[in-house]
Amino acid sequence: MSSKQVIGLAAGMAAGLVATGAIAQQRTLVVSNFAVSQDLLRKDLYAPFEAKCNCKVVLDVGNAADRLAKLEARKANPEADVAVLADFSALEAARKDLIEPIDVSKLPNFAKLYDIAKDPIGKNYGVGYTFYATSIVYRKDKIDVTSWTDLWSPKLKNRIALPNITTTQGPLLLFMVNRALNGATPDFATGVDKIAGMKGDIVTFYERAAQLTQLFQQEEIYATVTGRFNWPLIAKLNMPIAWAQPKEGLTGGLNVLTIVKGSKNRDLAYEFINEWLSTEAQTRIANDLIDSPANREVKLEPQIADALTYGEETAKSLHVIPPDQVLANRDSWLAGWNSKIAR
Repeated sequence: MSSKQVIGLAAGMAAGLVATGAIAQQRTLVVSNFAVSQDLLRKDLYAPFEAKCNCKVVLDVGNAADRLAKLEARKANPEADVAVLADFSALEAARKDLIEPIDVSKLPNFAKLYDIAKDPIGKNYGVGYTFYATSIVYRKDKIDVTSWTDLWSPKLKNRIALPNITTTQGPLLLFMVNRALNGATPDFATGVDKIAGMKGDIVTFYERAAQLTQLFQQEEIYATVTGRFNWPLIAKLNMPIAWAQPKEGLTGGLNVLTIVKGSKNRDLAYEFINEWLSTEAQTRIANDLIDSPANREVKLEPQIADALTYGEETAKSLHVIPPDQVLANRDSWLAGWNSKIAR
């Protein structure tokens, strides 16, 4: 072999080793997330993050219950690095030792969050990335809604849909009805009794928010209770429909980012969470109407802001059921609902 061939062979081997090393160094982050809006999140969050970190984001999507069960089944050898959960589901995961406290000093964007999002489940087990409001949506040509007590107005008899207890919105409905009637017990018995007393006047207890657009369109209902995330679809209807600001206030909820205990890519998990909380990522996500921003630096055009739960005043005014109360009382809410409403 000539000296040129030797040099060429050596150069080729070196190039191959560099390429192999680059492939070996590419990290993979597994994110357990809800299934909704994943194509848009790929565009607004995952792809930009992959370009920054020279890594790959792999998704494990599904509902919270299934994903929690998977985290528990793989507790000894976790697959996921970051789990995206509702605040109460995250608290359940923390109590099962499935997630670990977050060192917020490693998140430069943490300081940009509204206070409601900074430590929603305690001990820094989760960081809020979005929150949403829940209220009454109504036909303003048929009724004027100024209170949660307007849900049982005679004008809405056989013209109202309410969320089933099995939905995210069901407990929030009971919470605010209970609040409006000065109910004092954590089982929301006052709210359950009131809804039970009017169940014959309710068109349906809906399971999917998507049902509501059709019900309004067909004029089967004049009012419902739903989350702000569903408002853009309803608002597109060519109908006089409004979002209520009841005197008792709005309710709502938070979703949080958590780090799975035993994550094999902890440093990358911190980078990813910090990216999700960034002003740039939260602005892109908000402009695509995926989630309302928890970052107070995000500035939105009025038409976008109107479709989301937006702004410091809104963040401060939400009446949120504390996650520990959800876990302590959801069985009693379900039992009360099943015995008095579902029967």
